[in-house]
Amino acid sequence: MNFLAHLWLSEHARLPLAGAVLGDTLRGALPPQMPEPLRQSVQLHRRVDAATDRHPRVQAARAGFADGSRRYAGILLDVLYDHLLARDWPAFSTEPLPAFARRAAQAVAAEARWFGHAGHPAPQPGPFAALLSSYGASDGIELALRRTARRLRRPEGLLHAMSGWQGRLPRLRDDLPALLADLRALGPEPTKV
Repeated sequence: MNFLAHLWLSEHARLPLAGAVLGDTLRGALPPQMPEPLRQSVQLHRRVDAATDRHPRVQAARAGFADGSRRYAGILLDVLYDHLLARDWPAFSTEPLPAFARRAAQAVAAEARWFGHAGHPAPQPGPFAALLSSYGASDGIELALRRTARRLRRPEGLLHAMSGWQGRLPRLRDDLPALLADLRALGPEPTKV
């Protein structure tokens, strides 16, 4: 799952949206002074990532990649699931995607201090909202995948894995509702007393 799905899952768990993005930024132990709801949101992100990797539907989708591309399949699948979530957004939310994207981007930016703990700036609200909204368009996904490839040591691997990504969509679209339902069932961890 990529940003949009993580934000959607945090929203449904009634946890701070910023943790859905901080989960990709903060590594290791969380700062002890972090508020408990935000801590739970980051922990949900981590559990979602682990559960997604182990999920039978995701493993089956990953197995459909050629051996040389399989190591990049997880990255590609995460972005493609976000693409499908954005395309089918009205089936998953009553709030229009642009409104959710703006609200989520503002919530993430409001927690900028926690991004500083990881040595990264918080995403700027305007560009981040535009990124989330762009996931519904094919050219937005192409751009997101190419940006991701540039951050890799060997970008050509992801670029090769991307070829023909549109052909993977029907199967992934069929899998998405059940996958999201399983991930949503993870919910927040109970608060430690």
